[in-house]
Amino acid sequence: MLKKMQRRFVMAAMAAFGTVMLVLAVGINVANYLQTTFMQDNLAASLLKYEQEVCRRPGKGPPPIADMPGGGPEARFTTRFFVTHRGRLGDIEVVSKDYIFSIDEETAKEYTEAILRKGKEKGYYGDYRYCISADGPEATVLFLNVSHALQFMKSLLFATLAIGISSFLVVFILVIFFSKYAIRPYARNIERQKRFITDAGHELKTPITSIATSADIAAMEHEGDEWICNIQKQTARLTRLVGDLVALSRLDEETPFPDKRVFSFSDAAWETAEPFAVLARAEGKEYRQRIEEGLTLYGDRDSIQQMLSILLDNAVRYSDAGGEISLDIVRRRRKIYVEVKNTCNLPDISDLDRIFDRFYRLDESRAANTGGTGIGLSMAQAIAENHGGRIKVQSGDGKRICFTVVI
Repeated sequence: MLKKMQRRFVMAAMAAFGTVMLVLAVGINVANYLQTTFMQDNLAASLLKYEQEVCRRPGKGPPPIADMPGGGPEARFTTRFFVTHRGRLGDIEVVSKDYIFSIDEETAKEYTEAILRKGKEKGYYGDYRYCISADGPEATVLFLNVSHALQFMKSLLFATLAIGISSFLVVFILVIFFSKYAIRPYARNIERQKRFITDAGHELKTPITSIATSADIAAMEHEGDEWICNIQKQTARLTRLVGDLVALSRLDEETPFPDKRVFSFSDAAWETAEPFAVLARAEGKEYRQRIEEGLTLYGDRDSIQQMLSILLDNAVRYSDAGGEISLDIVRRRRKIYVEVKNTCNLPDISDLDRIFDRFYRLDESRAANTGGTGIGLSMAQAIAENHGGRIKVQSGDGKRICFTVVI
């Protein structure tokens, strides 16, 4: 239980930290992308407007890049672009290639044809950010080289990922280390609780045995006395309750089953189910079972049989008169599924999730008549979890209940 709590603490802490780091990394990169793209689009639009206005003027001067959005004193030395134009007949010509050296006219025309087929006014194409100004079939396209900006965005992305992953690993190690101190108070409380239950169980055994012995002697002298019979029944119930509490306390230990081994789950299930099949039919209830052959499990055979006994005993006890009980044990996707179903009449299924709580009962009046202690299903849950499994309960309409164990 303590290890499970420590794992949950670590998982919760890392989930919170990981979420924060992911939000920061995504936020930084998205903000940088939007800001960089906004500046590139403004510069490209300004350059395109300038080229359209002065491209056919004789003796045109260089574009005033320093005064354009996203420009600066050194921008005219670092800004590289070229402009192409598609005529009315679909012919493409390179209008301006004075501010770039790394591309020839044929490549420029290929780029233009490719982005015009996309039908978008602006976007990225390779190392370029393009901007289109269309007038009917005619279109002017400006390609702005943004290789340095793209490289910076990639570097920022890798840097944030590297920092995020490194921070996650460092925090993970620190959380594992400090989680031991965080759960120490809870561990002390659990240890005190287990010690109290164990000590109380041992202390109660002597007076309970004395009462039971005295009741048996009194029953021999006063045969048929209803008060003595009631004492005997309640003493037996109290004995079972103390035994179950001690057993449940042991299940909360770090290693409740030190002698685990591989055993035949099928044989253990057949051996456990047979007495309940006879009991159910004796009470006039319909019993059906399907146990797949050849199932094996690494665990504690006695505890698994105890878990099956609890579920079957619960089904026989609480099924309605003439009801149906079924047991299905099969393998699915390398896991063993145990399903115990029975018909019943549940007064309220809204609190069905609490059925595994200790001493909780769905129907108090009926539970008192059946003599249950109220902690059997808690023990079944603890056994399943200590074997790396889980148990759940379902009831769609309150007329049938199904317990499913997956190991």
